[in-house]
Amino acid sequence: MSLEPSHERAQPHLVADLVALAAARDGARAALVEASGRRLTWGDLETEVGRVAGGLGRVGLVAGQRVLLVLGNRIELVTTYLAALRAQLVAVPVNPRAKVEELAWMIADSGARVVVADAATVADARAAVAIVREAGDRGPTLVVVDSEPLDGELSFDAVRAGEPATIPARPEPETLACLLYTGSSAERPRAAMLTHRALLANLDQTAAVDPPMMRADDVVLGVVPLFHVYGLNAVLGGVLRQCATLVLTDHFDPRGTLDVVVEHGVTIVPVAPAVFPHWLSLPDLDALLHSVRLVLSGSAPLSRAVVEEFLTRTGVPVHQGYGLTEAAPVVTSTLAPTHPVPGSLGAALPGVDLRLVDDLGLEPEPGDPGEIQVRGANLFSGYWPDGSDGPGADGWWSTGDVGFLDDGGDLFLVDRAAEVVVVAGFRVYPSEVEEVVARVPGVEEVAVIGAPSDRGSDVVAYVRAPAADPDAVVDAVRRRCEADLAGFKRPSRIEVVDDLPTTLAGRVRKGTLRQLERRRALGILE
Repeated sequence: MSLEPSHERAQPHLVADLVALAAARDGARAALVEASGRRLTWGDLETEVGRVAGGLGRVGLVAGQRVLLVLGNRIELVTTYLAALRAQLVAVPVNPRAKVEELAWMIADSGARVVVADAATVADARAAVAIVREAGDRGPTLVVVDSEPLDGELSFDAVRAGEPATIPARPEPETLACLLYTGSSAERPRAAMLTHRALLANLDQTAAVDPPMMRADDVVLGVVPLFHVYGLNAVLGGVLRQCATLVLTDHFDPRGTLDVVVEHGVTIVPVAPAVFPHWLSLPDLDALLHSVRLVLSGSAPLSRAVVEEFLTRTGVPVHQGYGLTEAAPVVTSTLAPTHPVPGSLGAALPGVDLRLVDDLGLEPEPGDPGEIQVRGANLFSGYWPDGSDGPGADGWWSTGDVGFLDDGGDLFLVDRAAEVVVVAGFRVYPSEVEEVVARVPGVEEVAVIGAPSDRGSDVVAYVRAPAADPDAVVDAVRRRCEADLAGFKRPSRIEVVDDLPTTLAGRVRKGTLRQLERRRALGILE
């Protein structure tokens, strides 16, 4: 395949077409590098994707069937994801640390015909497949990476051993590319249906930002989990589109990850907010980030104070944005505005529309918060399997997040609509309380939730302050809240904890904390 001139960029139809374009552009350049030392050039990656796509076909898969990936950040996750997309299958990357029961449910819910696991996950994957079969389903075929397959299983090497697949006829833009399990209802997570159209649109929207988030000469750190949309499309997808180099590492370690940055001359560092407290504690952080030109923070808001401290310490700018799995994922970026406003999450990407609505579906008064709605070609097609709760007929989709827009169009996130705490009829936004508590000396992390009470709900603050006396922290938090918050917004109780439960992407699991509070209210937990 030949490339068009740079001013007439060839248009991919499938996400995996980006690999062929990059291989034609510069096949000898490094595409993927594992921290362990393995690497693939763009030419190698193109060949490998073709081989795995061919192997999935020989296993008996046909267009539209699902392939569930239970893998950490490694070359085989990338090649199998792209191979599934090339073969017009549907990739289902899932958390490799998911419990057996969760895996079994996702296998059954997605109807996956193949499950790919490695030595670290194969035991749980086998147990999950057994549960599915015991329930009466014939179950998927298990493909094993770096481990001996049992009877009825296949080795990954055997799958990729044959001839590369022939690139199929161009599909419709709405061909389903992947299912990504996100959030949760009261019982189970839901799988967002992302098409090739949505994934490619967001890559184009992100690439249109000036100055660019990513360039062809960048070396990008791949520590963000690739099963998460942030890692899958914002990081891996960006690397594919720009023909950059991705350095894969399977877990975050404060010093070890920075050693990877130094060893490979990393220039772009996408991370989650939970990384910054660890790195800011290192005295030689500026030297370790010498090669880095840009840090990208996603999955949750990062405080203005942390951004400013990081820039002062290292000279490296931190840019963040607002995104959702359902938007593939980037909606706004602090790289997008002409004149970015400190504390904001930036402006909408080119091709993405934003608006706010109040409880009646009307535009709120200027400066007032409202629920964020999004419209753009990057939006998902609803939730699996029937496309429910997707964008409306007019293209707008309600995110469930509350924010406000300034006069320049910069977005400020207030909170999740579902997390607003109603105290005696008054609304309390947890993020406002968290911002106040976070300024207390010694507090490294805080999560504010609502707990059941005779007033409807009480405000409760969970605080992590590892180097401070817990009683002193409680007193300091109370004093700060009395000085800075109205009475109904102040926490009625402050819990000092050793750790806060978080997702792999660094977001605090507030649902876990709310469950603790419900158990406490029922007298199950002292």
